[in-house]
Amino acid sequence: MTAVLEISGLQKTYRSRKGARKALDGFDMVVEAGQVHGFLGPNGSGKTTTLRTLLGLIKPNGGRMTILGREVPQHLPEVAGLVGAIVESPQFFGNFTARETLSLLADAGGVDQRRVDAVLEVVGLRERAAERVKTYSLGMKQRLAVASALLKEPKFLILDEPANGLDPGGIREMRTLMRTLSDSGMTVLLSSHILAEIQLICDSVTIIAAGRRVAAGSVAEVLAEHRSTKVKVRLEPGVDMFGAAQALRAAGAEVTLEQDHFIVGNASRPAQITRLLAGHQIFVSELTPVTVDLESVFLQLTGTAPVEGANRQVDDVAATAGNGWGQ
Repeated sequence: MTAVLEISGLQKTYRSRKGARKALDGFDMVVEAGQVHGFLGPNGSGKTTTLRTLLGLIKPNGGRMTILGREVPQHLPEVAGLVGAIVESPQFFGNFTARETLSLLADAGGVDQRRVDAVLEVVGLRERAAERVKTYSLGMKQRLAVASALLKEPKFLILDEPANGLDPGGIREMRTLMRTLSDSGMTVLLSSHILAEIQLICDSVTIIAAGRRVAAGSVAEVLAEHRSTKVKVRLEPGVDMFGAAQALRAAGAEVTLEQDHFIVGNASRPAQITRLLAGHQIFVSELTPVTVDLESVFLQLTGTAPVEGANRQVDDVAATAGNGWGQ
């Protein structure tokens, strides 16, 4: 495959009276042609800084970036007409209608006016195109932003939280649109916090934390590399779950009690559970691996899983390395 986007060793440091803060610390990313690529990271991880740097809105302190084979920001004017983007919250003139807004943007970009109705149809705003933007909901404004990014039929589309404010039906429509665009040959870079949607729609992902890449590859590869060692354990009716949990904890297991079962979090060798409990005359009725999903992998890699009794701050990224029980 040909890479539409390549980022290598990207650096960006913000300086203030409080000192220097590294927003990007040698960040790398590759997006292959024709893919829907998910760009994931917690708040403050460097996602938006990366996108703004890529589009020439922020000057990096180091590193290399290419779009469609051309190094940017030096050659950004040469590829700008092939890139559509929405970054952060879209802003429009409230007194203009959606059609007027897109018509002005088409004129400014030298785009055929016939594209206006085409993109209004694609994003589902055809019937509301004559209404002023100030009457639009957040979700409708997001649709208008996507329409504006599609006006020039870009080869590379960058979308930052395009599902923000959409209802469930709108989210599904956006998912279908992303796949349709990809099938037509367009490459889509999608930044989102809706991880279940990313898992459904994306061919590949990059996960960033504290300005560095912590995972990259196809969704299947990333999930496989971080296979869960958790297992769900259910006992025979009437058996003391608390006593079973205590026996496992004494052997080094991480046990979380639920209403009618418990989870062993570091069970790299599940057979140990049945063997140990049988030694206490406690018998298992169910032993099921807990399937890993993109959300759990994300929380693990970025160190942002909720901790009981603690309030995680935006820039907190915890160490996540650990050893499996019984190894």
